[in-house]
Amino acid sequence: MSRAVLRYVRVSPTKARLVAREVQGMNAELALAALDFMPNKAAGIISKVIASAVANGDYEPEEVVITSCRVDKAAVMKRWRPRARGTATRILKPTSHIIVEVAEAGAEAPKAEKKPAKKAAKKGTSTKKEAPAETAAKAAAKEAVKATEKKGDDLTKIKGIGKAYQQKLNDEGIYTYEDVANMSEEQIAMMEEKYSFKGDFKESVADAKNILNTKEA
Repeated sequence: MSRAVLRYVRVSPTKARLVAREVQGMNAELALAALDFMPNKAAGIISKVIASAVANGDYEPEEVVITSCRVDKAAVMKRWRPRARGTATRILKPTSHIIVEVAEAGAEAPKAEKKPAKKAAKKGTSTKKEAPAETAAKAAAKEAVKATEKKGDDLTKIKGIGKAYQQKLNDEGIYTYEDVANMSEEQIAMMEEKYSFKGDFKESVADAKNILNTKEA
């Protein structure tokens, strides 16, 4: 785990916390990509602190998760503005301390498993059991997730597609090289407009076709 701290930032802690809550628990690479498109002043500042925390631990952004993104209240600068009848109005300029902590994606899993087993219920009390329908629904959901993981290809091997954009393609139901190669003109235009794809997405589609042709050969 590594952390980065930025002190006395000229931004209100109330406004900065709105951005901090959005990236808490996210993958660092996805968080940095999301912050690039946020218009808030605090988004650019928090993005730099996250990048610093990743660099402090010698990690890659896709390897870590933002475990904590905290904004603390710092000193408040006081200024005065002249008003009518010789009076003055106080102006408050708040500052913030931004603290970001990141850890490897699998680092938090063992802690969740270390829970003490519950004691046996006393006589006269009945333990709750899951209904058969709920158990079947959970099993079906797990099988669906496993099926999705098996049929998916590593889309990062396609030119111009990183892990962040692979996740976006998966969200649109695109998992394999064949899915990318068979994308229509409308789908390509939608991806470039909806996700602000950096570069020409048609080149990525053409590269996916080349990968498929190489496999068949």
